[in-house]
Amino acid sequence: MRRSLRDHLSAVARIARWEVERSAGVLDRRTAILTVVALLLAGTVVGAGVLAGGVALDRDIYRVGVAEDSPYRTPVERSVALEARPPDPEALRGGELEVLVGDGTVRIADTPKGRAALSEFRSAVRAYNVGLMQSQENGSAAFPVVVVLQYVSRSSGLPEGATVDDGDGSGGGGAGAGSGSVGDGSGGAADGGADEADSDGDAGSSGPLGVPALGGINPLGTDTSGSPAEISPPFPFGSLVLAFGFLVPMNFVVQAYGSTMLNERINRRGELLLVAPVSPGDIVAGKTLPYLGAMVALTALVALGVGGSLVSVAAVLPIALVFLAATFAGAMFARSFKELTFVTVTVSVFLTAYTFVPAIFANVTPIALISPLTIVVRDLQPFQSVTPGAFLFATAPFALCAGILFLLGIGIYREEDLFTQRSVPLKLLDALDARVSRPRDVAVVSGLSIPFVFVAELLAVAVLFALPVSITIPLVLVVVALVEEVAKSLHIFAAFESGRFDRTRRVALVLGALSGLGFFVGEKFTAVAQVVGLPELALGQAAFATSGIGVFSALGLLFAPLVLHVVTAGLTALGARRDLRWYAVAFVGSVLLHTAYNLTVVSRFG
Repeated sequence: MRRSLRDHLSAVARIARWEVERSAGVLDRRTAILTVVALLLAGTVVGAGVLAGGVALDRDIYRVGVAEDSPYRTPVERSVALEARPPDPEALRGGELEVLVGDGTVRIADTPKGRAALSEFRSAVRAYNVGLMQSQENGSAAFPVVVVLQYVSRSSGLPEGATVDDGDGSGGGGAGAGSGSVGDGSGGAADGGADEADSDGDAGSSGPLGVPALGGINPLGTDTSGSPAEISPPFPFGSLVLAFGFLVPMNFVVQAYGSTMLNERINRRGELLLVAPVSPGDIVAGKTLPYLGAMVALTALVALGVGGSLVSVAAVLPIALVFLAATFAGAMFARSFKELTFVTVTVSVFLTAYTFVPAIFANVTPIALISPLTIVVRDLQPFQSVTPGAFLFATAPFALCAGILFLLGIGIYREEDLFTQRSVPLKLLDALDARVSRPRDVAVVSGLSIPFVFVAELLAVAVLFALPVSITIPLVLVVVALVEEVAKSLHIFAAFESGRFDRTRRVALVLGALSGLGFFVGEKFTAVAQVVGLPELALGQAAFATSGIGVFSALGLLFAPLVLHVVTAGLTALGARRDLRWYAVAFVGSVLLHTAYNLTVVSRFG
């Protein structure tokens, strides 16, 4: 008897209510209070550090001897890294001072720290002088030279109409502009001493956490103005710290979620739900819904606190789904709470690193868009916009991976897997086999593996991005071949191991052909990578050119990847029909053949 959608939703809601009541009963008042206090303290510390500028690792690290009436006293006191002390020559010789400011002279300790202190002192004086000049009414007199700065792609030429103007800085448009000069300034510390202290040293003012502030410089298309001495490479440090606040609460939620899912397997506690007139999908959805709701609520609160919009919440939601899905699959595979802890910690570390590290380059390269957290960083920065293509590129693979992980876990949400102590590899094979009941399912599973393949290839591109192209292109081609051959063959091996299909040569070739076809069709969806310009990079071209995207002009060559996938999948299927050893040998042969094809395509058409 088929159940209606209303019946499914009713069952999910009922199980979700039971899960909330059970979790509330397990969580005692003391634990709840401590958890809330810990979250509040963490939020207070981060908020104070980022918004109020109260955290700096290099605070008062250099000691400067300067008189109270010296024009340099104010710049020293305003610098985070400098500490003003009485000007005592004996203190300089005794190592109690790094810099001593006298009448027209600046002396330093003959040590590496002394030279570093001098550089910081010069930067502080320069920043103070720039601030004085910016406060003047006659801006063109304070800054007679204007520099218009525009960030462009390395593959592009000089922007049309780029000029160097003088005067009031009205000429020239661009992504970022700055103006500055070397002059005697006016008043205060600018008299005399500014020129001496401004000869060299690092430029840039300190941001809230002691890092160079952007000063309005935006490489993605916003006009700004400022001193050239203040221009620093784009690095959205503050936005990154705030974005990281979205990830921290997720680790608390997934720990509780993993425990409740594994609890169903202890002493056969989940058997009552299994015999109830509800599907495994309803059970998993009902038990997951409260934790997903908690993540959404926490994300919305963080977004409200840091000034994010609905874009930030929508971008973080796929990350939350992957956290939950990976934890659910781990709870289905793990044999004990100790093993589950290892799985959840590994998942948390990997996903946190995968989402956080690429976002560091949010303003530099399209590779950053492999992480949904980049969308959050751009949403938190002023004058930034997120295109629908970039949003889809960053979030769709995560959402698809989450859905597929849930499907794999639901496949083994049954008595023969829940209450047995099978190893993790065997559980993985069971999960894959549960999704293959007919030959055509082989093609479907191959197509569904594309999100994982896409994420793995993007990760390889991001990891190898900084190395020389001559080294990284061959490496990334090997990684592409390795990942794709695993995706096309592992479920075929699982089906043969479970006795799902006859171990004949004809059946193996048919399954290989279907797997190659399904993978080829799913592979075409990776064309979304072109939306964000990833193939403009050398590694992007190498990774995606081999799939026939944007490379082959002839129709016959367009289907060359189909022939490759069918041949290599058929080869691994022939090995998989026998045993694990023959499967491994056939797999190595398929990877070598695939790599040779990739090298040929990139060398001739890439």
